[in-house]
Parts: sequence; structure tokens; C-alpha cells
Amino acid sequence: MRARGAVVVVALCLAPALAPGAWAGEPADQLFASMDQVLKIVVDPAFTQPQERRRAFHRTAGDMFDFVEIARRSLGRHWEARTPAEREEFVEALRELLERLYISKVELYNGEKITLLGDKINGDLATVKTKVVAKNGSEIPVDYRMILRGERWRACDVLIAGVSLVDNYRAQFDKVIQRTSYQQLVKQVREKQ
Repeated sequence: MRARGAVVVVALCLAPALAPGAWAGEPADQLFASMDQVLKIVVDPAFTQPQERRRAFHRTAGDMFDFVEIARRSLGRHWEARTPAEREEFVEALRELLERLYISKVELYNGEKITLLGDKINGDLATVKTKVVAKNGSEIPVDYRMILRGERWRACDVLIAGVSLVDNYRAQFDKVIQRTSYQQLVKQVREKQ
């Protein structure tokens, strides 16, 4: 799972390693523009304090990811049973976890390149297909499921070598809720931060 975590980070923040082709659509263009912003934040020496960098990343991550949709899909059938306050609490807890994991892994970049394979739009959903090419030539497919909110495309899932981040979380979260409770799940998500 560590290697996959590194691939997610590489795939999410290395837009300068590639320029989307002229045939790329709006979902790919917006995704790679957000990735470019993340990389600029990571390398910008103006951010001398970790908190400043986190705040800047928090703003950019909101343009890149639809955290409400990620949380809804990750909770699956348990989402509907949640009150609006519980949903808000869970979205924020999951967002904080994902952002911290993401920031902590950025240093894993080691010269990998991302190749855009294309994007496919179906109404307000899209898939942006890429592959990460390591220095040794190995390739890992990374697909982004995107959702259109207003005029902005945001990622609502990432598939690495065909394995969905959201599906993985949904299975884990369902087990915790079934064994213990929703409250215990929220506690565990917060503890992982």
C-alpha cells in the first residue's frame, strides 16, 4: 500500500511533468491546472511555516477534489443514515486525513512522469486516464473519476492499477461501522490524522 500511496501523490501533484495534449478536454485541463498549483505550493520557499503551506494547500485541494462526494461514496449505504451535522463532521474529518496524507507523501517524488492518455465525458461525470512512468520504465495506470460541480471538474475517486481509493475506503469503513459504530469510525479517521 505504501508504493500505491506514493503513486497517488506522484499522480496528483506532478502536472509540470506533462502538458495535456491539445486533444485533452476540460476535465483533464482543470485537473492538471490544480496539480500544477499543488506543486507550486510544495516548492515555494515563501511558505516558511508548515501551517501557511497547509492553508494554501487546503484552498487548492478544494478546487481539485470534491470532498463531499468522496465522503458520500466512501460511506456508501451509511451516508443516508447520517444527519446533516454528522455528514459535515465526516467530510471534514476525511478531508483532513486525505490532505495530511497527501502533504506527507509529496516528498516521495523521484522523477516520475505522468502521461495523459485521454479523458471521457459522460454528462456531469468524466474519467481522466493517465499513467505514471517511473525512472526504471515501469508504468502504473492512474485514472481520476471527476464530477462537474457548477463550472468546475473535481476528482471524486482515484483508481490506481484499477483499484479504487473510494471502494477501498468504503469496504474499510463498512467493516468498522458493522463491528462497532459510526462514532467509532469518525474517531478512528480523526486518530489517523
